[in-house]
Amino acid sequence: MIRTTLALLVLASPAFADAHVGPRVTGDIQNAAGEIIGSVSVFETASGIVRVNVQATEVEPGAHGVHLHEVGECTGDFSSAGGHIAGDANHGLVEGGPHPGDLPNAFVTEEGVLQMEAFNSRISVEEHLEDADGAALIIHAGADDYESQPGGESGDRVACAVLNNQPM
Repeated sequence: MIRTTLALLVLASPAFADAHVGPRVTGDIQNAAGEIIGSVSVFETASGIVRVNVQATEVEPGAHGVHLHEVGECTGDFSSAGGHIAGDANHGLVEGGPHPGDLPNAFVTEEGVLQMEAFNSRISVEEHLEDADGAALIIHAGADDYESQPGGESGDRVACAVLNNQPM
């Protein structure tokens, strides 16, 4: 147990997380009431693969779809963030998929804690997240089924973060 805890602390430390990375965006995750409940960091690693780290609290326990959306805006019911960053791909783990903005489901503990780390080789911070209208991370009410078009039937948008440029 102690080794696991120490490994997680090292992994989560800012110095380790920022080692050998390229372009990066971050954001504060807000719920529908506008309260900040967490944060997200998205950055390119030395290999070119994008690493996505998400931490949030006060989220309903269970599985939740998490996606990168095409517009950097989080107002109202968060539909202002547009659809998934899709390119010419289908949603999910189907032929012709996944979207560049598709991420794995996040699993929230009984205490309402969401911690997620994902790697994505289909997206570029500069091309997809730092474009003219920005991008957002959305947490959905339910699990993504990884096949329904166009968004995985993961339900309402319950939290949103506008992704902003962060200097290295």
